[in-house]
Amino acid sequence: MKIQMKTPLVELDGDEMTRVLWPLIKDKLLLPFIDLQTEYYDLGIEERDRTNDQITIDAAEAIKKYGVGVKNATITPNQDRVEEYGLKEQWKSPNATVRAMLDGTVFRKPIMVKNIKPSVRSWQKPIVVGRHAYGDFYKNAEIFAEAGGKLEIVVTDKNGKETRQTIMEVDEPAIVQGIHNTVASIGHFARACFEYSLDQKIDCWFATKDTISKQYDQRFKIIFEEIFAQEYKEKFAAAGIEYFYTLIDDVVARMMKTEGGMLWACKNYDGDVMSDMVASAFGSLAMMSSVLVSPYGYFEYEAAHGTVQRHYYQHLKGERTSTNPVALIYAWTGALRKRGELDGTPDLCAFCDSLEAITIECIESGYMTGDLARICEPAAIKVLDSIEFIDELGKRLQQLNK
Repeated sequence: MKIQMKTPLVELDGDEMTRVLWPLIKDKLLLPFIDLQTEYYDLGIEERDRTNDQITIDAAEAIKKYGVGVKNATITPNQDRVEEYGLKEQWKSPNATVRAMLDGTVFRKPIMVKNIKPSVRSWQKPIVVGRHAYGDFYKNAEIFAEAGGKLEIVVTDKNGKETRQTIMEVDEPAIVQGIHNTVASIGHFARACFEYSLDQKIDCWFATKDTISKQYDQRFKIIFEEIFAQEYKEKFAAAGIEYFYTLIDDVVARMMKTEGGMLWACKNYDGDVMSDMVASAFGSLAMMSSVLVSPYGYFEYEAAHGTVQRHYYQHLKGERTSTNPVALIYAWTGALRKRGELDGTPDLCAFCDSLEAITIECIESGYMTGDLARICEPAAIKVLDSIEFIDELGKRLQQLNK
């Protein structure tokens, strides 16, 4: 008897090697055990191009409707990709589009196994990166001023009043970029991080560069401090955890000597970069869970890595690849578990717990993909290609569910 779902998930498919692995995970690890219900959106680069990226907007609206989505890795095209796929233009990051529509914070947590030690020797506990998922670099405006000139920022309020500030006057070609954020979104970000820290009973570290950015970054600092003082100070004290603020360069230096075990709250761009650094230092970009938590009650689970382009080209040549599918598996288990929690279907939650436990057990017993085999201690018993690893997990699941 398969596990029943009450409400569909929103399924956002992707590109390249991760697109190859996506149906294998469904066919071998999910469909034999779950009556899987999804509303499917193809976010592959060809379909985004065909629909002028409307498919991405439709997918985000579907997550608003159903509450939970699961997303595969997708291509964000640069000029090389435009030429490779014959695209109409360099479409925006689908992740950025979805996050802008849902708002919220992305929490990324390393998936730790006993036989892989972090490359930062002091790290003993997971470092969770909480990334603000709105604004900054990802919803910007840019101009190439070919002849130079007066570079300005301008704000026009509802009454037509203009506020101008000159950035620089230059007599040569220059580039200018404008970014923004909203007080409401920063507040959502702060509360999401404080709530996560309370839930996990871990300290919350936050950092900006407010000594240089005396309006933009300093506003983040002020909002965090005000919300903490008014809403969370007593709760943190009762839980025995702390909120710590410092400059971004200071927190990076401190992080290299800590044992881990905290939430590192980051602005959007900082979180983009630092989450990859943390994931890699803990073992692999494919060994990190990722979830977007929206203040409006929406959740989107995704793989924290890219589309694994190099392996995809090998796959097209008929070569074996040892792509690690763990983050993709955890995207599915995270989404299905949240669906089970919201719908009151504990069997679905229990299945997700079992699949994650079997995945960890498989790696710790010495059966793993090539990226992990290169760094594990003791040596791997068997290095598996992508399909073999998924098959191994499937066999262990079948044995568990006999």
